[in-house]
Amino acid sequence: MSRRAFIIHGWGGYPEEGWFPWLKHELKQRQFSVEVPQLPKAATPNRDEWLAALKEIVGKPNRHTYLIGHSLGCYTILKYIESLQWFQRVGGVVLVAGFASLNIPLLNNFYSAPLNWKKIRRRAGRIVALHSPKDPFVPLAKGEELRDKLGAKLLVLEGYRHFSGREGATKLPSALDAVLEISG
Repeated sequence: MSRRAFIIHGWGGYPEEGWFPWLKHELKQRQFSVEVPQLPKAATPNRDEWLAALKEIVGKPNRHTYLIGHSLGCYTILKYIESLQWFQRVGGVVLVAGFASLNIPLLNNFYSAPLNWKKIRRRAGRIVALHSPKDPFVPLAKGEELRDKLGAKLLVLEGYRHFSGREGATKLPSALDAVLEISG
């Protein structure tokens, strides 16, 4: 069965941003089918719209489905996994600058219900979280929370801030290594 990877952008993101094209190319070179969708209204995100879009894009998930998210895309992935049926699983998840919540009023619609950590853990396969100690938007403590609540492998990477294209992050070898590790 072929391995499928979905790279999910964050707030204000788009498919050609930063390291997404590079990661898509690298995964395709390794025989992954890769999609980097544009989520609706990226500048004014809505959890239900993003979740519906992700469900449609992924279709039927299985143990050969891998999800890679950046920032708010990580939260969307976690809500997506939480919404899966009890018998559905994905192969693994890579969360880049991910979080369970942030104190940003514009995003309150995303956090109206807390994450069900237990459900996510059961359905997510292996999880790797990449964080920077210098991220101005997502404190390292948010990555530690993902490690503690989900059993994620936490990688703290120097030399980055929020891993965005705006700051010049056009390649992210640690994300590639993480996908290859969880897809084993």
